[in-house]
Amino acid sequence: MGAGKTTVGRSVARRLDYPFFDSDHELEARCGVKIPVIFEHEGETGFRDREEQMIAELTGRTGIVLATGGGAVLREANRAALKANGTVVYLRASPHDLWLRTRHDRNRPLLQTEDPKGRLEALYAQRDPLYREVADFIIETGKPTVAQLANMVLMQLEMAGFTFPSVEAVPDTDPVAGQPAQDTHS
Repeated sequence: MGAGKTTVGRSVARRLDYPFFDSDHELEARCGVKIPVIFEHEGETGFRDREEQMIAELTGRTGIVLATGGGAVLREANRAALKANGTVVYLRASPHDLWLRTRHDRNRPLLQTEDPKGRLEALYAQRDPLYREVADFIIETGKPTVAQLANMVLMQLEMAGFTFPSVEAVPDTDPVAGQPAQDTHS
């Protein structure tokens, strides 16, 4: 939730020339409503049921990059499907960094509480061990740019023996402005 899964995943997919899927976006497209509406009408359990079905579908595909919602690891079936059908990269961010990135986002139903930072800390405590259980690689997302994170993901995969289509490193600066590349989706 706010670690950069979608933004970094999209960048990695573009560099690999693979299709990119975000399980939350796919679920919204299928249902025709945003995630908060699903939560409102079906509760978290209803949402997680739909999410599990979507992840089962998406992990059945090959040659893709998949970003899941932050809570996808809560269900054993999702962890098993992810682990069995792909290479899992955990983009780890501290609860404080997650709060800074998500504090103004109203499209995150679990954070619509009196104490969103405390809620993030509790979610992190619950989810971090599950992410670690399923992850093949863990990458800290603290200060690197999206381009740097994508490079780190690709380097980890390459060092593990994965082969890809011709992939060029993306510079860490915007060639036009000469400024660090920015993640506009955090």
